[in-house]
Amino acid sequence: MTLYLYRTPYLVDIVREKVGKVLNLNSIDAGNAWKGMDMLIFNSWHWWVHTGQSQGWDYIRDGATLYKNMDRLYAFKKGLTTWGRWVDQNIDPSKTKVFFQGISPTHYQGKDWNQPKKSCSGEAVPLSGSTYPAGAPPAAAVVNQVLSSIKKPVYLLDITTLSQLRKDAHPSTYSDASGTDCSHWCLPGLPDTWNQLLYAALIM
Repeated sequence: MTLYLYRTPYLVDIVREKVGKVLNLNSIDAGNAWKGMDMLIFNSWHWWVHTGQSQGWDYIRDGATLYKNMDRLYAFKKGLTTWGRWVDQNIDPSKTKVFFQGISPTHYQGKDWNQPKKSCSGEAVPLSGSTYPAGAPPAAAVVNQVLSSIKKPVYLLDITTLSQLRKDAHPSTYSDASGTDCSHWCLPGLPDTWNQLLYAALIM
């Protein structure tokens, strides 16, 4: 068995043009590397919201138009729709099983769990119950909408709500590093649960 990690945070292409690095919402040439696999596991969103020096592009292209910026949720939907078309045009379900891992949430805003003065820093216990006070992030609705439009079967690994309840699982509580990291996860930890869900889906 061979396992490949192909890093393309936006799924669609970043191309070099005269103006600089351009995120092309309609291009997915990177998909050529995914053809012929027995199983594909995709995810995206985390990098779409980055700005400043951590932003991976200089401009966004949508068709013939270049934008210096646009609403990130709208851009995510456009890019994910391009990926969905790639799945329909290139995947043979008898040979390749496709998964999409749902939105991995952040915990920077304590108001999302009714503690407005807090973030994940110092949190040591998960939220109780099975619902998150702020509800699902808007990006999760985009994922559901795009997946429902894809004709080929794509299995959603829905890790969002269970991850929202784990405000205690970020590195900030346990790390000596400066700054607050409420978007990445400790290992071992919550991502091991994601792997259990993937394993359960594989043996169904």
